[in-house]
Amino acid sequence: MKVPQLDLKAQYALLREEIEAAILRVLRSQKFILGEEVEGLEREIAAYTGSAHAVACASGTDALLLALMALDVGPGDEVITSPFTFFSTAGCIHRLGAKPVFVDIDPQTFDLNLNELPRRINSRTRAIVPVHLYGRLAPMAEILEMAAHCQVPVVEDAAQALGARSGGCMAGAFGAMGCYSFYPTKNLGGAGDGGLVVTSDARLAERMRRLRAHGSEGAYHHSEVGLNSRLDEIQAAVLRVKLGCLEGWNRARQEHAAAYTRALDGAVRTPAPAPGGSHVYHQYVIRTPDRGGLRRRLAERGVETAVYYPAPLHQQKCFAYLGHRAGDFPEAEAAAREVLALPIYPELTGEARDYVAGVVTEWAAVRAAPARFEHLRI
Repeated sequence: MKVPQLDLKAQYALLREEIEAAILRVLRSQKFILGEEVEGLEREIAAYTGSAHAVACASGTDALLLALMALDVGPGDEVITSPFTFFSTAGCIHRLGAKPVFVDIDPQTFDLNLNELPRRINSRTRAIVPVHLYGRLAPMAEILEMAAHCQVPVVEDAAQALGARSGGCMAGAFGAMGCYSFYPTKNLGGAGDGGLVVTSDARLAERMRRLRAHGSEGAYHHSEVGLNSRLDEIQAAVLRVKLGCLEGWNRARQEHAAAYTRALDGAVRTPAPAPGGSHVYHQYVIRTPDRGGLRRRLAERGVETAVYYPAPLHQQKCFAYLGHRAGDFPEAEAAAREVLALPIYPELTGEARDYVAGVVTEWAAVRAAPARFEHLRI
């Protein structure tokens, strides 16, 4: 059996007529930049997340960049985040001339280690950027309490977690700002790049709207230097069609994840339990010391997998200037050696999912067999 790690064609087949009608609507309007579709998407995402404002932009990376720019992050500042995440989280901090300050992760959840976080906060800390990695909600109550005590704003990297919620609040809506990505592979993915920031602070929203359009307050009048980061109408139209499906898609991901966890119990290290809807499983990530062996076996059986992420940020060449060495963040380094993402998407069939789980459990049983019969050796 062939099982892709993700099958976007299956999703498109279910929504083809609606998506094509939405795109045609934009083409007929000949309005392509910051028009009615973008305004509609911003209203709908704001309502969905329980935020007062939403500001759409060109990518999830730009969402983070705009949020940090709105806080005036710059040279001499420090921004705390995780060393185990996609590159843009720290890349945006560096781009503004600030210093990324890493906090090692909790090995069970991949969240920032709450015991280490307070020790990284100082007078130069301008923001904390927790990451809702793989779709799991970070421990926001504890992070916000620490941040409030030190009067440091929190910008959520919720690129992978739109729809995850706890206590009636959604990922991205806890802190000062929350940043989402609409890259095609995300739970809510467009037909290209796209991003969005939510906030309930009118001042921050107004500034980000200005910053995304070259700092313009009107045609050809600029109060500051911003970016060219505008979500186009076609992307917004596609995303508005898909937004209505997101809750059902997230439930399907959660059901697949629960089935995987039941089937893989004892075979590999499965994701830590997450209460309620606090994990929307953008990825279903297992851990094993022999990732290479398992990945080869799955590939031999027709199963595609992915590694998110094979190198922690503090070991990236471009961040060598920070002076970190191997062993500085041992949990992030261990995760980078061991994580493996199995196929998970709403359209994944139960048959395909069970096939994947069967290959993993079979591999684990064979791998454990020598130890099981160790006492018989002479």
